[in-house]
Amino acid sequence: MKNVRCAKCIRCGKEYEALPGLTTCECGGILDIRYNYDYIRSVFSREALADCDDFSMWRYRPLLPVEPDSPAPPLRVGWSPLYKADALAKVLGLRTLYLKDDGLNPTASLKDRASAMAVVKAMEAGAKTIACSSTGNAASSLAGNAAAAGLETYIFVPSRAPKGKVAQLMIFGAHVISVEGSYEDTFELSKAAIDRWGWYNRNAAINPYLSEGKKTVTLEILEQLHWRAPDYVALSVGDGCTIAGAWKGLKDLYALGFIDHLPRLISVQATGCCPLNRSLQTGEPWQPMAEDTLADSIAVGVPRNADKALAAVRESGGVAVNVSDEEILEAMRLIGRTCGVFGEPAGVTGTAGVKKALELGLIDPEATVVSIVTGNGLKDTQNGIRAAGEPMSVRPDMDALLAVFEAQGLKP
Repeated sequence: MKNVRCAKCIRCGKEYEALPGLTTCECGGILDIRYNYDYIRSVFSREALADCDDFSMWRYRPLLPVEPDSPAPPLRVGWSPLYKADALAKVLGLRTLYLKDDGLNPTASLKDRASAMAVVKAMEAGAKTIACSSTGNAASSLAGNAAAAGLETYIFVPSRAPKGKVAQLMIFGAHVISVEGSYEDTFELSKAAIDRWGWYNRNAAINPYLSEGKKTVTLEILEQLHWRAPDYVALSVGDGCTIAGAWKGLKDLYALGFIDHLPRLISVQATGCCPLNRSLQTGEPWQPMAEDTLADSIAVGVPRNADKALAAVRESGGVAVNVSDEEILEAMRLIGRTCGVFGEPAGVTGTAGVKKALELGLIDPEATVVSIVTGNGLKDTQNGIRAAGEPMSVRPDMDALLAVFEAQGLKP
């Protein structure tokens, strides 16, 4: 890979050849893929992208750590829509707001970007089986992308994972292990199983290639904004891999001269599980927390990508804000009713954080903000109903319908 220099430990600085089976440094630190920007500039430009007709994450192949002859997986991942959310911006009191709806990826979450990368690297490594632990979305994205590529999967999920996500896993033919414990318990069991049977490891904080897949979300956002960088990019945060990847993509574009300044990050966590934001807000080292939130996809009490995530927010001069479960449910309603976008709880947490940050005076109302909706609401219909309420129930009779309308204050 001429575009890749090495994989470098962010803790001790040791460098490794970027082989497909890489995990963590021998010191236990997380590895970061480093690029040869001089070479990339010689083969990649904004003009070349304008002529590219591959509207998927692989349009950015020169900025991805894959072999030139490695085929892309069958599912089309990426190039999700970016909506200018004027009605929602008006409700929030914000000048300009965009929503990136990544719930329209093949298995309905941003995690498809990481799983597509995992499939490519597994095939480069000659692996036939991929495994991971997940609160739900990483699992279903891996199962779907691996199934399309003909690979076998073993997937570990905590027993609280929503049934919609577990149903996806089963439909995609994954071997699903529901663990009676926390996400931390689930992660540790998956790690032991991967070590025992030698499966390819898709766990995001173990595999340094996965954040490289996730970074394509910000590459797309900036291209869709015609390379005009916003003031802020807001994301929900669990284990930290997504926000770290988003920042990596922004830095890549800045290093190449595609954008003239770097946006600031808005890191949003649920009040009931916010170990990374608590560290950002207090300046103290992060400590484990209970996983007490309905936003299951970010209910990670022991984040595995803490170092990269914390560094990303701090380096960007970013904002950390926590939101309650009720604020998350309110964001589900607001986004649905003003934008027609149905996000799952964790998917809308970034936007809930934008609202909260405005209320707290942490961001300028005149700013331009992009909020990433990371997962589709059909992943968790139980909380969708909880947010929106039950439908009106009526007998098949006009008088009964009129009575219900009157009771609801409706005047059709």
